[in-house]
Amino acid sequence: MEIVLKNTKSKYLEILSLSDSDNIHETFKRFSSIKEPLEAKIFVVNASISSHQLSKLKNHFDKINICSLCIFSNNRETILSGKSLKIDSAFIKEQEIKNKLLMFNSKKKNDILHKGTVRSGERISSNGNLCIIGDVNPGAIVSAKKNIYVWGKLLGIAIAGKSGNKNASIASLYLNPLQLRIADVIAIGPKDKPKNCYPEIAVIDKQTIIIQPHIIENKN
Repeated sequence: MEIVLKNTKSKYLEILSLSDSDNIHETFKRFSSIKEPLEAKIFVVNASISSHQLSKLKNHFDKINICSLCIFSNNRETILSGKSLKIDSAFIKEQEIKNKLLMFNSKKKNDILHKGTVRSGERISSNGNLCIIGDVNPGAIVSAKKNIYVWGKLLGIAIAGKSGNKNASIASLYLNPLQLRIADVIAIGPKDKPKNCYPEIAVIDKQTIIIQPHIIENKN
């Protein structure tokens, strides 16, 4: 089962693969803070999903801000289960499903450049590096598999190295976050406002996140 979640306003796109129900709660918990409406598309290939299973999944969708939910499958029982729960369900061939998923995957960029303020409730995720030209407000969440660069104020939550990369870093012109996370290491932001007037970078040192001046060397 593949689930495509899209936030049309911020062009946020994530594809989730759910092979069982054990990780569903933690998976959807990540999206509970998003205030903007999300569109969800469920793709099921060669599998029969019962109305009971779909009902449990729908309960998780009901806890986040979903404005549109639909199912695409080549299994008639899955389609009937969806319709019994009044979920928009369409029967399409296996190759058509694979083509749709391929199209969505092609839209996912490894590195993302975002211009503008990331407001409270918004979330931006990158499969590579994430560069933001603007502020990250309190209540906003930005994450990347590699590094995060904020050309502005970082006041929200930043998660770098989300695939376990402990060499990842988080840099900002004004580093005063609610929370930082690099790989599995978490740090709470300082209570006092930074007094420094230079860029700073957060990295892991001996299983602890430390913040230091971000000096860009001139190699010329």
